[in-house]
Amino acid sequence: MNISILGSGWLGLPLANELIKIGHTIHLSTRSVDKLNVLADMSSSTAYLVDIDELSNEVQAFLATEILIINITSKNKDGFAKLIKQIETSNIKNVLFISSSSVYRSVNGLVSEDDGMESSDSLLYQIEQMFMSNTHFKTTILRLSGLIGYSRHPGNFFKNGKVVQQPDAPVNLIHRDDCIGIIITIIKQAAWGEIFNGCAISHPTKREFYSNARALLNLPNPKYSNESGSLTYKLVSNEKVIKQLGYEFIYPDVMKIQYDE
Repeated sequence: MNISILGSGWLGLPLANELIKIGHTIHLSTRSVDKLNVLADMSSSTAYLVDIDELSNEVQAFLATEILIINITSKNKDGFAKLIKQIETSNIKNVLFISSSSVYRSVNGLVSEDDGMESSDSLLYQIEQMFMSNTHFKTTILRLSGLIGYSRHPGNFFKNGKVVQQPDAPVNLIHRDDCIGIIITIIKQAAWGEIFNGCAISHPTKREFYSNARALLNLPNPKYSNESGSLTYKLVSNEKVIKQLGYEFIYPDVMKIQYDE
């Protein structure tokens, strides 16, 4: 199957390599001319120069595919609107939009895909709706929680005296291997027109998690806020990916993850 991945960074490039291993033909994008040759060396995919802030004619060749995976951090609604117009004129039938669980409001409890707990003020949520409402193609939204693993060692997240706010609130995190695993499962099962959360099973407190992460690097605990007051948090549910997709997490417990240093 031909698959295009918009975004070739920390998640996009290893995702491309895993999809190639199982027989897919991959188009990768970058906004940097200098990175085009790097991508050619690091992956057997074809690289294209694509920037949604300033789309060029090259985007049509990039979109000559069956599935588009959107994996960029942009919140440029106008840029995404222009990209959608280009998708409408392509042969793409299915889009996988990599989003974030940050679209949910902090309700001091569990948030799932179908309970309407999204913030309507969230630009990311508004962009999700632009894709989901389009009738030219089917979109699945994957809302990933905090990304960890490999070069993203959480022991380095709070350096130089940066204070951890609300240290007794729970964390919502996911390892990159599980991000890739869920994406591949969605493609294999053709689970289109859906919304899924991607989050590990365990939710230790920030104090527990970041103290442990710093200890793995033989570093002292980060600074924790001493402010009193009620906690503001959310617990991201992963029940849907487990029950509907049958996905088994590689790293269900974020306290047991080992990292590249």
